Amino acid sequence: MADPPVSSLLTAMITPAVLISGAATLLMSTSTRLGRATDRVRGLTERFKLLVGEAGQREPLAAEEKRMIIGQLPRLSRRTRYLQRALTAFYLAVALLVCTSILLGLSGLSSLDTGLIPVLTALLGSSFLAYGALLLSFEARLSARTTRAEMRFLERLGAHYASLYVQDAAEVTPEKVGST
Repeated sequence: MADPPVSSLLTAMITPAVLISGAATLLMSTSTRLGRATDRVRGLTERFKLLVGEAGQREPLAAEEKRMIIGQLPRLSRRTRYLQRALTAFYLAVALLVCTSILLGLSGLSSLDTGLIPVLTALLGSSFLAYGALLLSFEARLSARTTRAEMRFLERLGAHYASLYVQDAAEVTPEKVGST
């Protein structure tokens, strides 16, 4: 059986490890979100290139769609900045929490007096976790705004196409149906 100081030392070292695990999960999901935002910018860029071409000019609501894309790009740029900052915050949190575990281990295994340094690094690491989470909430709000803007455009596009079908249906009279 381990003596009490070693047991309490291991317990103290596990606490930052739990936070590191949480930070790793946030890192993975944030990295995925950043990749999706980057892909979204590339997709909108390709769509915009198509819309400014001759064939794209003839598409229904092409001018409105171009305006929507131009309006979304600054939001997407802000989203990617939030995500990049969140990633940086999470990496710093992991580094500080690992340092906390190392300092606790060194302090317990040697006569090195680390004082309050492990507590400060743990607090700083936790603060970076909180900061990253806050940035993710800002990014999520921006993401929802861009989605709502795109949905409004798609509703208008759907209404445009629906009106075409209503016109086509009105042009087909019972006499025309019987003669075909």
